[in-house]
Amino acid sequence: KGEGGWSALKDLLRDDENVVRAYYFSVGPSLFADLAGQVRNRGLSNRDTRIVVEIPFGHALESARALNEELAQYFHEDQIYRIDHYLGKETVQNLMAVRFGNMLFEPLWNAQYVDHIQITVAETVGVGGRGSYYDKSGAMRDMVQNHLMQLLCLIAMEPPARFEADAVRDEKLKVIRALDPVDPDQIVRGQYTSDGEMPSYREDAENPTSKTESFIALKCYVSNWRWANTPFYLRTGKRLSERMSEIVVTFRPIPHNIFDRVAGNISQNQLVMRLQPDEGVKQWLMIKDPGPGGMRLKHVPLDMSFAQSFRGRNPDAYERLLMDVIRGNQTLFMRRDEVEAAWEWVDPILKAWDEKGLKAQGYTAGTWGPSASVALIERDGRTWHEPD
Repeated sequence: KGEGGWSALKDLLRDDENVVRAYYFSVGPSLFADLAGQVRNRGLSNRDTRIVVEIPFGHALESARALNEELAQYFHEDQIYRIDHYLGKETVQNLMAVRFGNMLFEPLWNAQYVDHIQITVAETVGVGGRGSYYDKSGAMRDMVQNHLMQLLCLIAMEPPARFEADAVRDEKLKVIRALDPVDPDQIVRGQYTSDGEMPSYREDAENPTSKTESFIALKCYVSNWRWANTPFYLRTGKRLSERMSEIVVTFRPIPHNIFDRVAGNISQNQLVMRLQPDEGVKQWLMIKDPGPGGMRLKHVPLDMSFAQSFRGRNPDAYERLLMDVIRGNQTLFMRRDEVEAAWEWVDPILKAWDEKGLKAQGYTAGTWGPSASVALIERDGRTWHEPD
């Protein structure tokens, strides 16, 4: 704090131009530029200095661009690490390994074979303790614009030429730019109410008239050759029934059923990637139910739990990402144009909600959100994946 604090920090640092210095700005975005300026102007940086900034990066497109410009005054783009802890999760990184390291999946990873894709990030906690911040943000800014958008990009992107930072981020950027605009009126916005024991959102936020959403469910399309007319269903919320983050790829039904009614119904194959808790991957297949009595089919998973398959300690997401910062690997960090493209897609939705002054639908804490989120997917003849 003050002049003495910066001088003391400088005295603690080794006077060595070859030492990597990483500064983690665990503060509000309004302080990013000031801190970056202090680090640069007080001689606390060198060419190997990196700054790490938290997302959400900005509050809208205009503020994100302004923040990017301010940081660019002091540091080059390859020194700025916009961190999203979701990209450090083992299963998220394994998604790229599953897609691009196996011949089995990539030929099927397109509209011809994939029926639809679901991304769910559900939390059982409310906004207590950070209600004043969250009430100015909401689920669209806090979760969809960054976490869910990044997961969507990794699922939908084309194979990069090489597994390196700019090659991967170039492909992610193409996905964001290929996203069709979404009608704001077709997005389900929810706000949790008290279940008699847990407080309501408005009580947690200390705002009795709040219209801010704590839940979002939407359907979007990536308009390119690979994903034409394939729906992506996204949902996220607080005070939901279960803490769970997962990606579900549902493949198309078989074109012709050769089995009789006794065999039972044939369910669609699914690839389920669980991000939290109990990280792992399941491939759901139809097999014969063992035993005599003819052909009876059963839907069962090939299950790979990371905890069981890979014994020992696994570093958490932040630990893994901070190691990448030190190594200078930006593959799992958002680039400037990527951040701005995501805001370009989200901004019209936020502006429409503000202009109409619409309030979010209520849903009881401990449930799976508003009933409209069920209707969103069931009107297409599909259902949200039930947690195992």
